[in-house]
Amino acid sequence: MFHHIKNFFVKKPTIVTKEDILKDPLPQHIAIIMDGNGRWASSKGFPRIAGHRAGAENLRKIIELCGDLKIHYFTVYAFSTENWKRPKEEVDALMSLLVEYIETELDVLKKNGVKIKIIGNVEELPNKAQLQIRKAEKETSINSKLFLQIALNYGGRREIIDAVKGIVRDTASGQLQLDDIDDNTFSKYLYTVDVPDPDLLIRTAGEKRISNFLLWQCAYTEFWVTSVYWPEFSSKHFYMAIDEFQRRHRRFGGL
Repeated sequence: MFHHIKNFFVKKPTIVTKEDILKDPLPQHIAIIMDGNGRWASSKGFPRIAGHRAGAENLRKIIELCGDLKIHYFTVYAFSTENWKRPKEEVDALMSLLVEYIETELDVLKKNGVKIKIIGNVEELPNKAQLQIRKAEKETSINSKLFLQIALNYGGRREIIDAVKGIVRDTASGQLQLDDIDDNTFSKYLYTVDVPDPDLLIRTAGEKRISNFLLWQCAYTEFWVTSVYWPEFSSKHFYMAIDEFQRRHRRFGGL
């Protein structure tokens, strides 16, 4: 209680440092909607794919920050089920960039103790992307320093529908009883099974919506939005988001 009273009266610093946020408990699980790659590129006169490439390079830096801060779980929204509506040329370039990113970064991620899990419908991605994803998951499966979830061909509504289908199948076969279905049971049928819900959700590029991302899991997640485009999102902004999270009083429906 006194911690929250202290934070209420202390003037928020204009610049937040690593030392500032280490004074209080850090979020266990951070999720990010990496938005604004295309707009960043357009603002600089570059093709949109240049923005996605810059965004991929920035992801590397933020993953390193998570490792440095000892954040346990980190989830990023990389490609949604709705993103297939984009021009074929852009989608093809994104899939090629995905393969290139995994090929380039896998050894570093393994060395840094990062465990990779892809959430979404991987089987609908190009074969080369599927092979790289399975390779990355297999070769990082024993790591435990940072659990990195990458949402690819992911949609929150589809995830919930898939969970319902799984529950219906298991109920019909007698593996699950109707009265056994509760929040905990339902969570076990989601793509994020055994991963705690996000404490903090960051969205870049100024949009104030959840965009079909982790709909079930974000029931009590704290949101932080910045107008900064994802390629320019830095440690400064990351620390600011965590600092804001630490200043909030999470009541979870209570007082």
